[in-house]
Amino acid sequence: MLPQLFFGYFAIVMVVLSLLIITRRNPVHSVLWMLVLFFHIAGLYLFLNAEFLAAVQIILYAGAILVLFLFVIMMLNLKEELTVKRFIGEWPIGVALGTSILMFIFLKVSDIAQGPVGEFTIEAIKEETHTKALGRVLFTDYILPFEIAGVILLVAIVGAIVLAKKKI
Repeated sequence: MLPQLFFGYFAIVMVVLSLLIITRRNPVHSVLWMLVLFFHIAGLYLFLNAEFLAAVQIILYAGAILVLFLFVIMMLNLKEELTVKRFIGEWPIGVALGTSILMFIFLKVSDIAQGPVGEFTIEAIKEETHTKALGRVLFTDYILPFEIAGVILLVAIVGAIVLAKKKI
């Protein structure tokens, strides 16, 4: 009963925090709510005994990515964004469309949620730790997508350097 209570807490709070992030008028407030969301996601990982993923969540997302978002927000001049009307007149249509899409996703996920059991059972992961299991799967079965993601990030870094470079 207690594990379901903890999971229910994390699920409800993460949904509420996600709504707070997208509905705040001030972007800095949205970033701060995102920080709280990232800590709750890390807490959920800890609850699932995935300490490595929790550490990565805190270090990478709450540390690096969130600081990047904050720098971008500070570089932009958003004073006029704070005074403009937040939602347009067609928001009921958007809410209805969003709700129907979420219901469709929920129905499809519930169909495939009890999919095939993989080779990594709970006992196997306890024997071999989460980090080793994650590394083994990432660098054997998913090496090509991993390398493609690395190349995409490299291209993004080079593009950012080229765009930021001042002409002499």
